[in-house]
Amino acid sequence: MLQTSNYSLVLSLQLLLLLYDLLVNAFSELLRATPVMQLVLFIIQDICILFNIIIIFLMFFNTFVFQAGLISLLLRKFKGTIILTAIYLALSIPLHVWVLNLRWKSSKPFIWTDGLQTLFVFQRLAAVLYCYFYKRTAIHLGDPRFYQDSLWLRKEFTQVRN
Repeated sequence: MLQTSNYSLVLSLQLLLLLYDLLVNAFSELLRATPVMQLVLFIIQDICILFNIIIIFLMFFNTFVFQAGLISLLLRKFKGTIILTAIYLALSIPLHVWVLNLRWKSSKPFIWTDGLQTLFVFQRLAAVLYCYFYKRTAIHLGDPRFYQDSLWLRKEFTQVRN
């Protein structure tokens, strides 16, 4: 069971990873003259997204709902966040590869092709949605109903059985 002190630590870690993601998205273009630095920042950003996915699933595994066998309930309840996180990661990696590919050849001028601009806009839109839904899910998983037997859980279990 997730204790309050442990939950605070996990939530702080998740918010720290989200903050790093936000800062890299906001300021990575300022480092276009040094593509090696951008490469390192992008790799760490993608690893942070993967860590956030792992942390969310570990929090799922720690719930009483999961231990009671209602995995489908958790997946149904947080399906949007899981899908959005996967989409965000799937948009971030190609954007990082494309940007670094262009910057490695010539780091001085701004080179923005139409395809790169489109990918950039969709990735940033996904980033906003990812931050919102991920934070909402992380806070929602702190609800004590997920960590103890309750009338709500029994009702859900009966619905699944029927």
